Amino acid sequence: MKNILLVLILVCFTTPIAAQKSVSKLLKKYNNNSIPYISPQELAMPKTDVILLDSRELKEYKTSHLKNAIHVGYDHFKVTNVEKIIPNKDAKIVVYCSVGIRSEHIGDSLKKAGYTHVENLYGGIFEWKSNNLPVYNLAEKETDSIHTFSKEWSEWLRKGIKVYE
Repeated sequence: MKNILLVLILVCFTTPIAAQKSVSKLLKKYNNNSIPYISPQELAMPKTDVILLDSRELKEYKTSHLKNAIHVGYDHFKVTNVEKIIPNKDAKIVVYCSVGIRSEHIGDSLKKAGYTHVENLYGGIFEWKSNNLPVYNLAEKETDSIHTFSKEWSEWLRKGIKVYE
């Protein structure tokens, strides 16, 4: 009985740490850290003039997004569209996607276009939701549904309702 209790305690306390390490390994595998990360906790702190760019596809954005985020997409992303919306190249911009891979690519494009303060949300909207931070649907109502892009990528979302086609 004591052994079972010990195993349960270890699982409960090490699962969040293991999941965090897995996200870290995933990002190290796909990213080169060309865009600095900002943690969900740091982004959630009150800030002035932070512009959020959602670099997921429209169906993902419609299901859930961060409050006041601007959808810029990934497959059809054009930096010229961002330049029309954000002419100030010194604006503080945080780009996010599901886990932080696509957003690094978009961040790189913004950096090449002359934007000077671009950050990548560490772990993307999945880490945001996993930290109990709010996400919103297209009607701007808080939701627990998160579009996970695919069944394979849904494993990275630890909290919320997984939506994918």
